[in-house]
Amino acid sequence: MNSIRTSYTHTIYACYLGYIVQAIVNNFAPLLFLTFSASFGLDLEQIALISTVNFAIQLCVDLLSAKVIDRVGYRASVMVAHAFAAAGIVGLAVLPELLGDAFAGLLLAVALYAVGGGIIEVLISPIVEACPTEKKEAAMSLLHSFYCWGHLAVVVLSTAFFTLFGIEHWRILAVLWAAVPIANLLYFTQVPIYPIAPDQEKASLGGLLRSRTFWFIILLMVCAGASEQGMSQWASAFAESALHLSKTVGDLAGPCCFALLMGTARALYGKFSDRVPLKKAMAACAALCVGCYALAVFAPHPALGLAGCALCGFSVGIFWPGTFSMAAKALPAGGTAMYALMALAGDLGCSSGPGLVGLAAGAAGGELKTGILAAAVFPVLMLAGLAAMSRERKAG
Repeated sequence: MNSIRTSYTHTIYACYLGYIVQAIVNNFAPLLFLTFSASFGLDLEQIALISTVNFAIQLCVDLLSAKVIDRVGYRASVMVAHAFAAAGIVGLAVLPELLGDAFAGLLLAVALYAVGGGIIEVLISPIVEACPTEKKEAAMSLLHSFYCWGHLAVVVLSTAFFTLFGIEHWRILAVLWAAVPIANLLYFTQVPIYPIAPDQEKASLGGLLRSRTFWFIILLMVCAGASEQGMSQWASAFAESALHLSKTVGDLAGPCCFALLMGTARALYGKFSDRVPLKKAMAACAALCVGCYALAVFAPHPALGLAGCALCGFSVGIFWPGTFSMAAKALPAGGTAMYALMALAGDLGCSSGPGLVGLAAGAAGGELKTGILAAAVFPVLMLAGLAAMSRERKAG
């Protein structure tokens, strides 16, 4: 036990598990969208609200938690985050019946785990950054990839459970997934938490808000979150309802491959980023993303439609870390305020992407292909934002 208490390696391991908890929070419920619809009589607009509420609450937590965390402390805060995550995941199984209103029960469960997910998002990166590692960039790159591997694990293991025991026993699986944040909560009681370094000299909030480059960065963050989650959150339901595939095939070939290819893209970016100009790589990926959305919608065969869903994961992989890297170079004095606002913008995108899909599909009479097509606006805006930033740099 003493080796755990004194080794920062265990702190990093706990943070890796924290991102896996984040992956459970964001990706377990979407596997059950059609099950929720059939079991509780929910329409597509209500189903879309599940993802929207999740990311909207995470956005609010990003905004409010910074001041609270400094007062409460990092260890207590990260433990509370995991407790909320576990309560929300268990709540999916019990609150719809307990409250007597299934939709209200689902939203309450989502709200609980979204609070946990939002705090985790704020805490995990600075905890790892404070660890006395020699290769901080490598540690941070590996840390962020664990969200992808967690997403992959959620899809694969959930699909295996549904295949072996039946989708009707999904409540049992929810309780089993809740064991992960509970175990990691206990892990965080034992690992060392290092002091977070104080902020250095940084630009004022007013200075950031007056910067055109900053607003381009915010646009890119919104588009990064929306492009990723617009497809990711709906891939399972899209494969079942629009492509008419079984749930097992749809989950494995849709969100599973999406997560695998997104993690692969991030790993490749971390290895070869010094050889490929970032803006050109992001622009190429944005163009690929538009093509992936179009392929998913217009493909004449379900296999090609699934390929579009899966390849979309690769195309969006570098959007989020790439935008952070771009901001660090373009606005080196941005400081904490800039990164907090970027997290807010990313979560706004994560909320608006799936929300737009659901709203557009609902307006089209439940046609998910229409909803997915509408979300293609986000990688288009990503391309436009990158082009505008390039023009401004040349003009400057």
